[in-house]
Amino acid sequence: MVTRTRGYYARDYSMTLGWNNMRYIIETALHHGSLLNRTVIIPSFVYARACEYGNDVCAAYATMVNRGDAVNSDEWRELPEDKQMAWKVPMSQMLNLTHLRRTHSVITVAEYLRLHELPEDLELSTGEWNIARYHQNPSVFNRHGKPPSLHVIENQWYDPPRLNRVDRTPEGMKERGKWDPLLGDRTQDQYGGWKTPSRTEVYHVLEAALAGRQFALGWDKARGILESNGIRGVSTDEGLTEVLLSNGWEVLYTFDGALGMDYVKNVVSPIRQVVPRNSIRGFVDDFDRFTTDVLLLRGEIHYERKPASMLFTSTAGRDVFARLVLYEIAHTDPVKDLADTMSDRMRDIVGGRMWMGAHMRRGDFVRYHWVMHDDFGEHLARIKNHLDVGREVLRNISPASLGTYAVPEAKVNPDYVQLHPPEPGDKFYIATDERDPGNLAFLKERGAVRASDLITIEDRRRFGWPLLLTDVLGIVEQELLSRASFFYAHALSSVAGGVINLRAANGADPRTAQID
Repeated sequence: MVTRTRGYYARDYSMTLGWNNMRYIIETALHHGSLLNRTVIIPSFVYARACEYGNDVCAAYATMVNRGDAVNSDEWRELPEDKQMAWKVPMSQMLNLTHLRRTHSVITVAEYLRLHELPEDLELSTGEWNIARYHQNPSVFNRHGKPPSLHVIENQWYDPPRLNRVDRTPEGMKERGKWDPLLGDRTQDQYGGWKTPSRTEVYHVLEAALAGRQFALGWDKARGILESNGIRGVSTDEGLTEVLLSNGWEVLYTFDGALGMDYVKNVVSPIRQVVPRNSIRGFVDDFDRFTTDVLLLRGEIHYERKPASMLFTSTAGRDVFARLVLYEIAHTDPVKDLADTMSDRMRDIVGGRMWMGAHMRRGDFVRYHWVMHDDFGEHLARIKNHLDVGREVLRNISPASLGTYAVPEAKVNPDYVQLHPPEPGDKFYIATDERDPGNLAFLKERGAVRASDLITIEDRRRFGWPLLLTDVLGIVEQELLSRASFFYAHALSSVAGGVINLRAANGADPRTAQID
């Protein structure tokens, strides 16, 4: 697998983040590696943030660490010491690596170290790539050679302010913008650059509207700006495109986040954006030229970025990334099997009817004041109100009207609505990180079903020790909620994005989920 690629693609992984954000970062790394035909190196483990039982129970099976010490962060220092702990979970528990390797060349850091006859315990706990440790020995494929050669892409070179990183720059775009291969700052891996654009009225009015980290405008916003400034010929998509291209702007493709925000990096809402042509730099154009054994991208490029941490110059390129997220990265078979079993039990609890579920994020969201409602009762009431709406949606939806999310290869899945719709008073599933006994009793009294109500001791024995850890239980619950006839969650939680992606891949109708 490794020898079929042009070398390795390494990253600094943000191990301070929870699993769902880590998965987004891994998705991005895999796509980058694929663009460059390099074997992607991912962490050998992630940190589970809590144990479903006492800490000592989980510590009997998984290595327990002080999370702040492990990742060099003081974020959790003010918590009681037992709440500062985390557990190492092998990546093979979180992702089906066998399935992933059918389409992508990917290895863990531990596997990379073994390939270079280095001990696995050299892997840094922070997720950073350690040059001194990891570049000591030659590869087993080249025993008489030198240690792996390296080129580093510095973080500030990837997408500094006012730059839009794209997958690749098409030749037609280069011709329109008079791309000059002799321009660019070679000291920052820039190979080529754009001719200074003619700053027309169109260029100026659009440029004046640019603000924030993402140096781009929405398609409809751009049209509205031009129309309000008396620019003719933009009422049709074809006309708008012609005006943009003639005035130094380009149309790029990406995905819209939930409620227009990018905390939830799902890939189910394809959109167009417009950017100044001279802000564009191609990932392949700048970095495919390097022949070193390891190509390392330094630092974090996750926050305030779109999925893949780049925009796409074609719908085909965007679809390639969507397929990676939806179909090529998958949970393990035990996770899916347990979710199937739990779904069957949930259906039995509601009398064989459709069942509904929601994600209720508490925990650190309460501490950071990101939660929908500080008051637990108000938060639950909000969820139940959305489920009431969902019940009506399911009552009124017809099999003939079913549609899918706008994702590649989507096929309508009538299984979501083939049973009788929910009745008022039916129990509903809640996935939550709430652990206060009083609040959990409050949930149960008001019809909520939790994982502990559905998972038996036989299930736990069959699944094994990883189910003791909340992050592993969390991906089981994501799979379970992807099977619910209706789903509701909060737009600031990355958990919701994972569920929506799973539902899209399974052929759910977009009307059967709400994110706010």
